[in-house]
Amino acid sequence: QVQLVESGGGLVQAGGSLRLSCAASASGNIFSTYAMSWYRQAPRKQRELVATITNIGTTTYVDSVKGRFTISRDNAKNTVYLQMNSLEPEDTAVYYCNARVSVFVYWGQGIQVTVSS
Repeated sequence: QVQLVESGGGLVQAGGSLRLSCAASASGNIFSTYAMSWYRQAPRKQRELVATITNIGTTTYVDSVKGRFTISRDNAKNTVYLQMNSLEPEDTAVYYCNARVSVFVYWGQGIQVTVSS
């Protein structure tokens, strides 16, 4: 069982930045094998995949955040990050951390990000 705890959310004005962190309870050797992702869910919308970083460091992004968001990981700290720049009101959502390896999938509890116009 892996526990994921997100932090770093909050309220920011449009054009501002936030950095989300997700700390995993897994040991370092196991954490490094996980593909880590950030999802988000806005009110009355489906949850969407925002960014993924694989166990070998390959990153992918949804088109709407390309050039603005950066996902990274620190395996020594069992942590994945989402640096969010040039935030827009449309980025307002609950952001969820996700860990996946083989058939096992784990979710964090989610953290609110609100971008005011």
